Amino acid sequence: MQTVGELLRGWRRRRRISQLDLAIAADVSARHVSLVETGRSNPSAEMVLRLAQQLDVPLRERNRLLLAAGHAPRYTERPLGSDALRAARDAVARVLHAHEPYPAVVFDGRWDVVMTNRAVEPFFAHVAPDLLRPPVNLVRLGLDPRGLAPLVVNLADVRAMFRSRIGRQLAAAPDPVLTALYEELFGAGPDDSDSPEGRATPSIDSDVAIPMHLRVDGRELRLFSTITTFGTPRDVTLDEVAIEMYYPADEESAAYFETGGAPGSRAS
Repeated sequence: MQTVGELLRGWRRRRRISQLDLAIAADVSARHVSLVETGRSNPSAEMVLRLAQQLDVPLRERNRLLLAAGHAPRYTERPLGSDALRAARDAVARVLHAHEPYPAVVFDGRWDVVMTNRAVEPFFAHVAPDLLRPPVNLVRLGLDPRGLAPLVVNLADVRAMFRSRIGRQLAAAPDPVLTALYEELFGAGPDDSDSPEGRATPSIDSDVAIPMHLRVDGRELRLFSTITTFGTPRDVTLDEVAIEMYYPADEESAAYFETGGAPGSRAS
């Protein structure tokens, strides 16, 4: 098991921040940062959290840092369906409902779908039933030949987009499950080509965003998406959940949804 100093040093190097820069940002001495990293000083819980905040460490990993330093975790992790997160879940449901008739999906940090609105359901009708057994992974669903892949005209662009996004996630915060998903779908672990400095850029045919070009029921649909996350969460689940909302990129695509969308949302 790694010490808190080793873990903090790993995060600092991952963020490419010097001990001096971290010390200045956290308002401590560079010597103290060095003592913590080498194990000659055991930091208080407050110091661990102060350094973790400056290093933008995810809440799940902040708990790990606290445990390594001998302190109790500070951040709970509860399912989105729990009573404790009812207010947050209701807020997400309202966002999903308000976005209709356009599709929206809520997924966690490992891309497992936790909620959708009803505008997504017609697309799931094209998917093999076993791919819809929970947990439904959005990336696997999008790239599997028995999933949504046959509907995606620009599959190479969408595949490159997923590869880049997961690569950036892993560069920011390592995760063994996400790494396994990356290797399953893309054949190798992320490397320097997935970093913000070195990754390749997918072909882009829009000045605004990379569109997803679908062929559904004989219609050509072009969509782009935005991501919404919770601000300053105190729960691990809320820290990792994201809402991806899809918008039509042209009038023809908008008409498809506006004439066939249905109200409401559902939890998966």
